[in-house]
Amino acid sequence: MTRFPGTRLGGLVVAVGLVMVLILPRTAAGQAPTTPWGDPDLQGVWDYWTFTPLERADEFAGRDALTDEEAALIGAQGRAAALATDRDGPAPGNPGAYGQEVWTERSRATALTQPSLIVDPPDGKIPALTAAETSRVAAHQSSGGRPVRTRAGGIGTDRAEDRGLAERCIVGFSTGPPMLPAGYNNNVQILQAPGYVALVVEMIHDVRIIPLDGPGHVAPDVRQWLGDSRGQWEGDTLVVETTNFTDRIGSFSTTGQSWGTGADLRLTERFTRVNADTLAYEFTVANPSVFARTFSARFPMARSDLPLYEYACHEGNYGLYNILNGARSEERAAATP
Repeated sequence: MTRFPGTRLGGLVVAVGLVMVLILPRTAAGQAPTTPWGDPDLQGVWDYWTFTPLERADEFAGRDALTDEEAALIGAQGRAAALATDRDGPAPGNPGAYGQEVWTERSRATALTQPSLIVDPPDGKIPALTAAETSRVAAHQSSGGRPVRTRAGGIGTDRAEDRGLAERCIVGFSTGPPMLPAGYNNNVQILQAPGYVALVVEMIHDVRIIPLDGPGHVAPDVRQWLGDSRGQWEGDTLVVETTNFTDRIGSFSTTGQSWGTGADLRLTERFTRVNADTLAYEFTVANPSVFARTFSARFPMARSDLPLYEYACHEGNYGLYNILNGARSEERAAATP
């Protein structure tokens, strides 16, 4: 795994709203700290950016690890491709986006020595769809493609519901669950209290409050965009199981692609404090109505000394407004004799 730098913190109490969060001093080298009530301490802001792709490239088929040189090359190529966008400008018909000085993660040319984020199946690929899901996809498209389950993009510009969920500020394009490196603001803040863990993602500033060792999931008819999460400790690892997703969200989504619906999804995430500066993150997608088998991904998160900033998506969301307004302008221009 890629090693991440970090600096030391002393004992500090920080007020977050009405919640007092204890940031603990470091323990001895190589040992993960614990909370005052004895749970492994996962608190802090964690950065999950990497250039390592979700799926394994065909050129690395059959390989479980890359050399340091190969990983460095992937990182350098990713950074060069991002910077070329500034140099060459967007493709025809593409309005473009922020310059790379804003996409700060892309200025760090880093990749892991694992060839893909997906580690199971062994080929590092998203499994095939079931026959039932293939039929459902065809029916969904033939009926107009609503609801739109992709994070970015869409099926048209007639109304806001034609656009992706991230464009509509419902869920972020990198926040999941599960979390995946994408775009920018790939950060999550973990807060803990006796019996609870809270995951605050920077994009859309969503928060999942996870009860530990408590009652089971909510009733099956209660459906939520982020699902219903329950957690427990397995040794030093926090295991979070999430169900009760709405069918208006994908079973699994990247920024531009979405597979299935979340109606039957059972997502398992695992968080393990490897050392003071590294948090191992793993997730398993189990949805037999959509995918032919389960699949799992794994990658490290790096501790950050920087705070989260509010991502006020709906406040000044001129992007969605301008997409729809621009479409109306084009329609008026086309109708003018």
